[in-house]
Amino acid sequence: MKEKFKKTIGIILPLLLGVFLVYYAYHKFTPEQLDEMKSYFRNANYNYILISTFFSLVSLVARGYRWRFSLEHMGYFSPFKTNLAAVCIGYLMNLTIPRSGEVSRALIVKKYKDVPFDKAFGSIIAERVIDLVILLALMFTALLLQFDNLKTFLEQKIPVHKLILLGVSGVGILIAVTLVFLYSKWRPVVIIKQKISGLIEGVLSVFRMPHKWAFLFYTAVIWIGYVLTFYFAIFAIKETSTISFGVVVTAFVVGSLAISFTNGGFGAFPLLISEILVLYSVPETAGTTFGWILWTSQTGLIILMGLLSFLLLPLLHRNK
Repeated sequence: MKEKFKKTIGIILPLLLGVFLVYYAYHKFTPEQLDEMKSYFRNANYNYILISTFFSLVSLVARGYRWRFSLEHMGYFSPFKTNLAAVCIGYLMNLTIPRSGEVSRALIVKKYKDVPFDKAFGSIIAERVIDLVILLALMFTALLLQFDNLKTFLEQKIPVHKLILLGVSGVGILIAVTLVFLYSKWRPVVIIKQKISGLIEGVLSVFRMPHKWAFLFYTAVIWIGYVLTFYFAIFAIKETSTISFGVVVTAFVVGSLAISFTNGGFGAFPLLISEILVLYSVPETAGTTFGWILWTSQTGLIILMGLLSFLLLPLLHRNK
């Protein structure tokens, strides 16, 4: 009962946060500003959104294809169709329960291709490690390109003293957990160690795989696709079409963080995008509209691909 309660809270709280952010964003605008936003929606050039969505689809396909390299290195084969379906379903699951998509991906290849869960999950974690490195590199690039404006934004939005307190507390908890993990003989801890060994194999597989350059190539395709998804979308609205590529990278990083820490960025993505674009003289109404158009198009793609994958996956393997 306690575990079920925790899972329920884990689902409800992010959704409530998203609803609150939508409510907050809506009610901070005057009726005149809301009419202005409606005008932006009506007059947006949705041809650029179609181009943007195409590059998002390219990233999805590349992610599905990239997964095969780490799995094959561990001695397991999962075809592209299965991997792509698992990736699409994983993204769909992340819209409901944050980070549940990684688990669902591993469960799918276990069910259809008999890949051990811990090995498959380890390979997914390896992907996330590589993706995190790239995101950090983009954050560093954005920091260099837009240091003065970002400094102003962070000082306004994030209480530094709270971050320091949380950081110190986090380090203390991490040390305590590490000591328990290293020296405890308690059976649940031993079982966890065995599972982690499988995860470690999956993580290290990236650096030992014979096709690591192909893996890195598709990784580049994924992230270039993400950035181009954002880049082409700015031309949908006149007020955002003139921002520089450096601003695009900065807003992309902020949007990526919003998606990572919420249910697919629900509520948070448009709000943070508008806040960052205000620093570059984009009207808040235009920035908010842009954020909602981009978020809706990408979320719609994920829902479409995820539902299609749910329907087609059993059909693709019915004779297996």
